[in-house]
Amino acid sequence: MKSNSSFKGKLLITLTALITAAMLSTSCSYSISDSAMEEGLVPDAVSQFYDNDNKIIYTTASAEHRLPVKLDKIPKHVRAAFVSIEDNRFYEHSGIDYRGTLRALVSNIMGQEVQGGSTITQQLAKNAFLTQERTISRKIKEAFLARQLENKYTKDEILNMYLNQIYFGEGAYGVESAALTYFGKHIQDVTLAEAAALAAIPKSPNYFDPMENPKANKERRDIVLDQMVKYGHITQADAQKAKAENIKILKDESGNKKKDLRTYFFDYISQQIIDKYGADMLYKGGLKIYTTLDSSMQSKAEAAIRYLPDIWTEDSDHLTQPQVGIVAIDPSNGYIKAMIGGRGQDKFNRAVLAQRQPGSAFKAFVYLTAMDNGMNAATMVDDKPLRIGGWAPQNSSGGFHGTVTLRTALSRSYNIPAIRVALKVGTDKVMKMAKAVGITSLVEDGPYTDNNPAMALGGLTKGVSPLEMAVAYGTIANNGVYNEPVSITKILDRNGKIIFEHKPSPKQVVSAKAAYQTTDMLKDVLISGTAGGSGLGRPAAGKTGTTDDSKDAWFVGYTPNLSCAVWVGDDRNRSMGAMYGSGAPLSIWHDFMINAIQEIPYADFVRPAGALTPVAKDVGNADDKDKDKDKEKDPDAKTTKHELAKPPKVVKPNQSGNNAKPDSKNKPAINNKPTVSNKPSVSNKPERNSAPPAKPVPSKPQPKADKK
Repeated sequence: MKSNSSFKGKLLITLTALITAAMLSTSCSYSISDSAMEEGLVPDAVSQFYDNDNKIIYTTASAEHRLPVKLDKIPKHVRAAFVSIEDNRFYEHSGIDYRGTLRALVSNIMGQEVQGGSTITQQLAKNAFLTQERTISRKIKEAFLARQLENKYTKDEILNMYLNQIYFGEGAYGVESAALTYFGKHIQDVTLAEAAALAAIPKSPNYFDPMENPKANKERRDIVLDQMVKYGHITQADAQKAKAENIKILKDESGNKKKDLRTYFFDYISQQIIDKYGADMLYKGGLKIYTTLDSSMQSKAEAAIRYLPDIWTEDSDHLTQPQVGIVAIDPSNGYIKAMIGGRGQDKFNRAVLAQRQPGSAFKAFVYLTAMDNGMNAATMVDDKPLRIGGWAPQNSSGGFHGTVTLRTALSRSYNIPAIRVALKVGTDKVMKMAKAVGITSLVEDGPYTDNNPAMALGGLTKGVSPLEMAVAYGTIANNGVYNEPVSITKILDRNGKIIFEHKPSPKQVVSAKAAYQTTDMLKDVLISGTAGGSGLGRPAAGKTGTTDDSKDAWFVGYTPNLSCAVWVGDDRNRSMGAMYGSGAPLSIWHDFMINAIQEIPYADFVRPAGALTPVAKDVGNADDKDKDKDKEKDPDAKTTKHELAKPPKVVKPNQSGNNAKPDSKNKPAINNKPTVSNKPSVSNKPERNSAPPAKPVPSKPQPKADKK
């Protein structure tokens, strides 16, 4: 009852404010004085980004590329594209679309998809004269100005001003500059498909940039075309032809040159600020943006990608493959300490935007759910043939291991036990658990829901991002306490006023006991499991992940105070051959972590009351005992064309050095440095999951999984 009353109260207040704004805008005479106009024309100022030590690490570009063009030079199909997607009732309302605003408000309050209610006229008023703050007072001012603009100018004049003002990314303001930037042609010469591509950008200039994220731009471009059909601007045939058109986007001539790898993080933050305050505030507002980036850790992450092999170097997109995504966070507060979204050859941030299959790295959430439902490391599970409908999943070795403990099943990444455990606790519970700890991309309903047994092996409809995985594993590291990923701690305006400050909101999403018990099993992965011999000299845990045909390879691991996810894969989803999570991803993760942890205090995982961490023997299969023992040796250990460096074997530092601090030059204290041995160790056979592609549980027999 209380929540219902609260909802009704919010709805009443919001609708009252809307009606008040409407009454004021229609009944009052309001105008902007010349002095107010001049005051609004504040000189542009660059914004600056600071790292976690308050050092300036980035300054935004201040130059605007704007080329005003008259309306008669803007084709009708260009105008129609923007009107259709931004304000389909533009020529009907008088500056404020009460119907559309009310619909958007109700939708937002009901918790449905967030919608905007501003008309083109309101957007023009906001961008020209107001800030991007989301307050009732600003909306009322916006209403006044929208009415004033409508009274003074014709619809075509307002549309012309709007199209010459909006930001399109890549430093381009206005449609003429955007057309030249992306297509190398004047706006009067763009095709219908190109017009739709431009109209797709303003909603999120960084994300829908056709130069850097053509897939996302294409998806929204198609939506624009559908809207144009819906409102009678073009025919269905016109739309289909435009959708099929292969738009040629200009590429920066310096695109092959390696860029600052921190740019991925800067772009990630920039988009957040644009979404909250608008592009003008970021590029002209003189903001001081304090970030969570640890410059030293970032450098160590950049150094670690030397383990990334070059398999394809002559793609038509001029990118070297495979690519990489790395995110490191502090589990205790969610602060992003380092981020790499690729090789630096483009702006597509794979650490955040790429959704890839996690393979066996997803099994951690299966066993976490099991721990939360009364099981422990010594609980037995059968690793025996299993058939679900027409699907007969296999272990990567092709064999079975009889009855084994959950500890063994997880550390050695057996597939069949993971599926059996998921079925026993309920696949719906596994999904809820993964979502609770930080996985946001799961499909929970519809014909392609992830609520099926293949999910236990990482066979997902969409996939996950390295950011999600770093956050989710960080929640386990933090004894079940979830912290949202944080990249900005504080923002100051040009006058030094704090306009944003992060407020932590930790949430216990799974019992500390279950999280600790899962960590205890994942520690074995680095000792005797699929990443055996890759310890850090400190308490650490982690999990490998490799998908069928080696299209995706992962290693996600953590200490109590640092969680890091590493993904390696080809943008075109091609097989990388002999690539496993225990190869390049583990090498990158290990190199980064072994250096990064020298800058943070030694810490151990805190055992909560009631946590059970038993060690029991597997029952196994007597007949398969010797056979399976032979298979523990890695058949791929021989030298290959793309052989990867193996992480060194490390030994825990002496206890006396645990509290030693780095010296002033950020070098680790000598008595706290792990002893490193370059002697190669025999690794266990890398795992592959055998999950089918993202689709419902198959009803027809599937081909046998890759047994490599």
